[in-house]
Amino acid sequence: MKKQGELDQQDGGVRPSPVSEHPAHGAVEGRTRNEVARLLLEQGPLSAAAVAEQLGISATAVRRHLDALVADDEAQARQAPRRGRRGRGRPAKLFLLTEQGRARFGHAYDDLAVSAIRFLAEHAGEQAVKAFAERRVSALVGPYREAVTRHADAESRAEALAGALTREGYAASTRKVATPGSAAATHGAQLCQHHCPVAHVAAEFPQLCEAETEAFAELLGTHVQRLATIARGDAACTTHVPADPVGSEGRRRHPPPSAEEAEHQDIDSATPNGGTTA
Repeated sequence: MKKQGELDQQDGGVRPSPVSEHPAHGAVEGRTRNEVARLLLEQGPLSAAAVAEQLGISATAVRRHLDALVADDEAQARQAPRRGRRGRGRPAKLFLLTEQGRARFGHAYDDLAVSAIRFLAEHAGEQAVKAFAERRVSALVGPYREAVTRHADAESRAEALAGALTREGYAASTRKVATPGSAAATHGAQLCQHHCPVAHVAAEFPQLCEAETEAFAELLGTHVQRLATIARGDAACTTHVPADPVGSEGRRRHPPPSAEEAEHQDIDSATPNGGTTA
């Protein structure tokens, strides 16, 4: 019985293992799928046969890529309009990209937003930018006001606010921390937002972050201090929430952390698990 090496030599050399072929095969598949998607972007809706003809590949291969795009919600199929008498068989399908599929080719939403706010600042002044930022954050957290304010203490409110922000795409969480200047048993919380959908815009217009911080303070019923922001290059947007009772009395209970204390607290927020709910 011949060994595997001898069998390989009979075929003209040692065969490469399937594992070594996989990365290159995956890259080719990715390029072809992107070409299918681009054709749908530029000329869609198209049938599988039309895509195959233009790309010079088999209809079977095209259908495999189209099925994958549909499964990933990047494309959708619809029945082709009837023209004349149709023979037997399945109705022809036309494929077109969804909004998610278009996103693979990029958007300029951030650049458009920055240009729009620059125009607002130039023609209406900084106060208009501030008013816009306040209106935006009000629309963001307003629907969750009752869910947040029904809690009696700031830490519970912070947890509820984190849940609301997560539903809006901010990947937020809370963790308990010692409150500076208080007894060892007194704890506050850090509200961490691990993603910011408007970070690129906020990097030029910090009014967005400032309005957000003010809205958090009003919802939580206590003073808060922003320790870090993604817009300025930090790992997360981190807000300190002291362990005060809600209401105006609570806001006077403890002063905000000093700059030195804030920097010390922010060390945890830069770690991958810094925002895990305690």
